[in-house]
Amino acid sequence: MKRTVLILSLLVSGAAMAKLPAPVLTDEAKAKAAEAAAKTAHDNKVAAYQLCKSMDKAAANHFKYAAARGKSAQASANAPACTDPGPFVYTPAAAAPAAAPAPAAPAAAPAKKG
Repeated sequence: MKRTVLILSLLVSGAAMAKLPAPVLTDEAKAKAAEAAAKTAHDNKVAAYQLCKSMDKAAANHFKYAAARGKSAQASANAPACTDPGPFVYTPAAAAPAAAPAPAAPAAAPAKKG
């Protein structure tokens, strides 16, 4: 009996949840979400930069100690350089200057049948 009541209550609550409207996002909430996404992307770039620097340091130590032991080790010449992403700067899309609209292309003249 308890099982049946539990199952019925779960089914009814599931149906009630399905009828809730989608949350309405205000412009302010959308702006905060966009800024948070930009901040997260920048943080990921900073983490990648820090990882790159630590890998360079580890490689330099490897080559230094390999040379000291008389082993031949060569650094990879095609390794990309680490690029610092710089400080986080966020420019909202609404504040960015609007691009000039592209000029409209002239309408093609209909072909004359002769």
